[in-house]
Amino acid sequence: MLTIGVLALQGDFAEHEAILKRLGANTRQVRMPADLEGLDGLIIPGGESTTITRLMNMYGLYEPLQSFASWRPVWGTCAGAIVMAKDATDLDRDPLRIMDIEVERNAFGRQVDSFEVDLPFEEIDGAPVHAIFIRAPLIRRLGDGVKPVATLADGEIVAARQGHLLATSFHPELTDDTRVHSYFLRMVEEDKRASEGVK
Repeated sequence: MLTIGVLALQGDFAEHEAILKRLGANTRQVRMPADLEGLDGLIIPGGESTTITRLMNMYGLYEPLQSFASWRPVWGTCAGAIVMAKDATDLDRDPLRIMDIEVERNAFGRQVDSFEVDLPFEEIDGAPVHAIFIRAPLIRRLGDGVKPVATLADGEIVAARQGHLLATSFHPELTDDTRVHSYFLRMVEEDKRASEGVK
């Protein structure tokens, strides 16, 4: 059984945990570097990106998270995508710079400008994914080896994947659709099989 960590410094980590448990994964809240030990993957949830980065700095999580992401799958949703980015606009702390994307914070405006839309999501079969955007970022630039996996009708990128790293601008944990979480768990399983095959 997979054990997935959820960064639990601030934001909607409990919602991610609930879906992961529904899908049969073990979960662990991550607040200190030691909490990363033995995890198969990690989710950095939505919330307030400036608060999350400040708390990461306070608890000495920057380098441990960078090290973990260098060899294990990590998925960031909304603020989590900002935290993962190589560059992020208007962030008063450095992001982790673990994924080669450039992100614009609050690209759609304030809380009152939140919206919902159905999105085709590459590699997820069936109906479009219902996506909730709350003070959401946009992925403005992709580096080498990064591919878009979901875009809005106007072509704006709202989800991207770089190998074992995934970033989404929206909040799959706030819907009843578990398919994006299942997609991430498949990424984790593939990574685990590959790493065990090397040993």
